[in-house]
Amino acid sequence: MVFMKSIIAYFNKPLLKVSLIFGLITGVLVFLFFLGLYFMDIVPLGNNKILDFGIHIILIAGACWYFRKYVGNGFLHLWEALTIGYVVNTFGALIAGWLIYFFVTYADPSVFTDYLAEMKALMLEGKAELVKNIGEAEFTKMYNGVGSMQRSEIIMDEVSKKTVMAIIPILVISLIFRKQDYGVFHNKP
Repeated sequence: MVFMKSIIAYFNKPLLKVSLIFGLITGVLVFLFFLGLYFMDIVPLGNNKILDFGIHIILIAGACWYFRKYVGNGFLHLWEALTIGYVVNTFGALIAGWLIYFFVTYADPSVFTDYLAEMKALMLEGKAELVKNIGEAEFTKMYNGVGSMQRSEIIMDEVSKKTVMAIIPILVISLIFRKQDYGVFHNKP
């Protein structure tokens, strides 16, 4: 019972609570974007899905604004904004990755096979350039790797891509929304 109370107390911090709620919303909206592409008969994985990163950016900015206005009483430290940004981004990517994984595993497995076929076609289309840059052996290895890709790799692929893409936007958003009380540095009687 004490262990459970300590876990609840840990997750009851406003910084983490706000970040996780906005991350959950981000993940669900990204999945809805995925479904929108699916229902428009566009392959919802790969290059078409990359536009969902705008959802991440909007909700990271929204989380920083919300925390600054309602929790920080108008103030937001840089480290708080960076924490919010990375938690929202990572948790949102995890939620979206799992939802997409469940969709391509149980609802419509053809989405994943179409995605793999599209990736292989793109690789063959640019084979001459790829072979020139990385060599025939490496191209063959990469091409075969696409064919052996598992559905479960979608989850970590989502997280890793979103983490790399988010570095600069999170820093910029954090700098924009940061507002500190510098009165502590002045000598006040």
